Amino acid sequence: MQFPETLKYTKDHEWIKIEGNTATIGITDFAQHELGDIVFVDINAKGKALSAHEIFGTVEAVKTVSDLYLPVSGTITEVNPELEGNPEYVNSDPYGKGWMVKMTLTNAADANELMDVTAYKQLIGE
Repeated sequence: MQFPETLKYTKDHEWIKIEGNTATIGITDFAQHELGDIVFVDINAKGKALSAHEIFGTVEAVKTVSDLYLPVSGTITEVNPELEGNPEYVNSDPYGKGWMVKMTLTNAADANELMDVTAYKQLIGE
């Protein structure tokens, strides 16, 4: 499994890439592996201002549905349009084509609570 060192991670298995006041969010390679084949991604949060730890959507695999939690506070500015017709991108490329949302941060300090790659690997026992 891959865990890019430039990203931050959550205990709920989301990853976040912060560039200035913009963040890109998805689920980790570990999460997609545990869920199995992703068949549907449901995110209806575009334009919404949400707090850290709020649910911003769901991901549906063959046998389960899992909530998606926002790692930081902000406003969702973009939902990955490719996932509607290609939810399998979450499995095949979770850190690239499988990204889920982009947002504008309202509290950059939220990122201080996130894990680096070493801490995340310890969390999942890798």
